[in-house]
Amino acid sequence: MMATCASRHRPHFLSVVSVLSVSLWCPFPFVAVAQDEGHSTTPGQIEGRPGVREVSPLQVRIDAAAPGETVTVAAGDYVGDLIIDRPLRFVGRDRPRILGSGTGSVIRIRAADVTVEGFDIDGLEGGDLGKDTSGIHIAAPRATVRNCRIVGSIFGIYLREAHGATVEDSYVRGIPGKDPGEKGSGIHVWNTEGFRFERNQVVDVRDGFYIQSSSQGLIRHNLARDLRYGLHYMFSDDNVFEDNSFENGAAGTALMYSRRIVFRRNRFVRNRGFASVGLLLKACDDVLAEDNLIADNARGIFIEGSYRNLFRRNVVAASDTAIVLYDSSGENRFEGNSFVGNMTPLNLVGRRTDTVFAGNYWSDNDEPDLDGDGRSDRPYRLSSVFDHFRGNLTAADLFSESFAARAIGSAERTFPVLRLVPVEDAAPLVRPPNRPQVPSLDPRRRGLNWAGLLGSTVAVALGAAVLSRSRRRPRKEGRA
Repeated sequence: MMATCASRHRPHFLSVVSVLSVSLWCPFPFVAVAQDEGHSTTPGQIEGRPGVREVSPLQVRIDAAAPGETVTVAAGDYVGDLIIDRPLRFVGRDRPRILGSGTGSVIRIRAADVTVEGFDIDGLEGGDLGKDTSGIHIAAPRATVRNCRIVGSIFGIYLREAHGATVEDSYVRGIPGKDPGEKGSGIHVWNTEGFRFERNQVVDVRDGFYIQSSSQGLIRHNLARDLRYGLHYMFSDDNVFEDNSFENGAAGTALMYSRRIVFRRNRFVRNRGFASVGLLLKACDDVLAEDNLIADNARGIFIEGSYRNLFRRNVVAASDTAIVLYDSSGENRFEGNSFVGNMTPLNLVGRRTDTVFAGNYWSDNDEPDLDGDGRSDRPYRLSSVFDHFRGNLTAADLFSESFAARAIGSAERTFPVLRLVPVEDAAPLVRPPNRPQVPSLDPRRRGLNWAGLLGSTVAVALGAAVLSRSRRRPRKEGRA
């Protein structure tokens, strides 16, 4: 009898869903999400010796230095560009300032084993984007840039086949007021192996770190903010990112066509452009992401055409969508992560996925834990009919908080036949785990545990809702 009743009502509810789905489509035209397609860049011609009108007076001292010598520069302003074509240490004392000619790269390293340290460098907002004009342009192995401050330059520091290069404790600020397409990257790396970037800050450039065809790198304790991409990355394998911050980007971070990348204890936060993503993987395989904070982004994690990636012990929080997952991806795994305060846990683009979700915490999971083992007694369902619409119809985002979305969700819960794409966490955690290795939302407040704070906030909110509901429930007559 129950089956008969269900079959009688099923067409009605399916028609309701169809009408609601059409209502999501009709009022607005389709809006395509502009994803970067990963076009690589080709370096310009390598600049040689500055011309007579552009050369710095410091060039005479460099030309007179013997290989391996230290050239020390006192405080003051020095106008013009220079080339270092022999191994030496070029060291500033009391922060001398080098003002470029405004026509080309200010310091050009063209010999192995060069160190540049302790300078303020100003590109005077001049040069040519197509010629890779930079504050410091390196086209030789084993260079070191340390404690330099670069402003007013199209590119900050450019590494071109600069194997074994080190950039540390430096600051790059782009040219204010320029369109991102007219700016270069803060630190740009091309066809370089064995590089190391530590404790650098990059602000107001096109891409904070642009890494192409470069492998075996170590990127630690850097900050990239107020830009387009904090990290723009392609065709680069076997690099390690630890304790970096990528924040306030118009597009977030994007990695493409690469393998065996490691992310530990990084912050991907406040990337709020229309198509922004905390961490985007496109055609990336065997990536490990652990103990990262991915918070306050339009989309937390985006995976397309990528295989065998492992996400564990991360906090993904306060984002419009926690995960965007294309069915062109496979063998990916999420385990022990905390998903807190996101508008929707998953947008699945396509019809199915073999991605495994195991033992994660979901702040909107209301399934009980009757046996007290710390896990819900029933699986947590990530996908819904409306989230399926959102994953395959961008305009549906406009209705995510609407009555139509709630009605579709209600119809799905009532009639299981509507469950088109079941994606579940089989044993979700009922409490947010302690994650001391995950960085806080504000790195200056080391004592703040972001996962714990969000978990406590959600728990208080849920408790208040339950108490409010119980107070509104009317008493039944006739009971003692």
